[in-house]
Amino acid sequence: MNLQKISFKNKEGETLVGRLELPVSQRAHNFAIFAHCFTCSKNLTAIRNISKALTSNGFGVLRFDFTGLGESEGDFADSNFSGNVQDLIAASDHLTANHQAPTLLIGHSLGGTAAIFAAAQIDSVLAVATIGAPSDPEHVKHLIQNGIAEIEQYGKALVNIGGRDFTVKKQFLEDLEQNTLSTTVKNLRKPLLILHSPQDLTVGIRNAEEIYKAAHHPKSFISLSGADHLLMNKKDSLYVGNSIAGWAKRYLTLEDEEHQIESDHQVVASLDFEDTFTTRMKVGNHYLIADEPANYGGNDYGPSPYELVSAALSACTAITLQMYAKRKNWRIENIEVHTSYSKTHAKDCGDCEAANAKIDTFHREIKITGDFDEKKRERLLQIANKCPVHKTLHSEVLILTKLKP
Repeated sequence: MNLQKISFKNKEGETLVGRLELPVSQRAHNFAIFAHCFTCSKNLTAIRNISKALTSNGFGVLRFDFTGLGESEGDFADSNFSGNVQDLIAASDHLTANHQAPTLLIGHSLGGTAAIFAAAQIDSVLAVATIGAPSDPEHVKHLIQNGIAEIEQYGKALVNIGGRDFTVKKQFLEDLEQNTLSTTVKNLRKPLLILHSPQDLTVGIRNAEEIYKAAHHPKSFISLSGADHLLMNKKDSLYVGNSIAGWAKRYLTLEDEEHQIESDHQVVASLDFEDTFTTRMKVGNHYLIADEPANYGGNDYGPSPYELVSAALSACTAITLQMYAKRKNWRIENIEVHTSYSKTHAKDCGDCEAANAKIDTFHREIKITGDFDEKKRERLLQIANKCPVHKTLHSEVLILTKLKP
């Protein structure tokens, strides 16, 4: 897991703390921001599971604590719903400045409602997903029902929410009353996914119905049958994460599509200044990533150049053997070609003119599954040495290089 601790300032100049989770084996093709539930934190188990599922699908995910919660500065009593929306905008600004503008907003419970309001103000966001979200911010008032009279009389009250005591001020209630969702979601005009459990006892399923009716297409609904509001069952939260990832890819541009490389050549590699050694490649009609290992300054998001050469030798050997066997009507059930290059990364040519310079060596082992006598096996070994890539590596190679205008 590639997990980074980050911090950024909210509108009031207070420091908000979050975690940015990135895919382990690839560059993030899109970035998402997760808005946690009212009085929750970024470290809720369900949020971590959802983030994990998203990163396994290639997303980068920022989850952070709203003002006055978790590790973030500020007083929760002085916060309000509008402040949560502004916190999301601040998070978006941080991602845009330091990584990539977010294209997906995800919100749980009241965080889902805040995500819709924030998405209406963040141009880069192309899709929104809500989980157990209330259809109106004022719905939260039922959670603090026992303290409303005291808040109205004294301006604030200590209320217990989810087993924790919080001071809630009157301005929080007034802010909830001023923010209505129906108009905002109607005007959003961005793809919306609504996930909700019929068994949600905290935010009833009727809320999902009201959001769905107010929204324009494209809109989707997924029933989280059997799940509780906080998605305490790990299977539920992982299902939510994978469902959002699959749905969002329909509406987002993936990196390969975003960076299509045009060339008259068979292979082209493209590397930006800020990309370290992570190199986008177009190989024929296919896109892939080449990289260097982390101990040589890369991200290890893809095979190294020498691994790609070894891969070419392995693939060519397997193809050549199967082609030959089929012409001979020999049935090879399976061919495995294991190849490795003997030199150390980035140290193979420190002094190429030295008399003791190392020789490039490819170690190749071939495993053939099929009913063959020793004579046929020896013949196949001879054919392996005749594969085109093998012959190229043994030949004197001419590389003609020029700068493109």
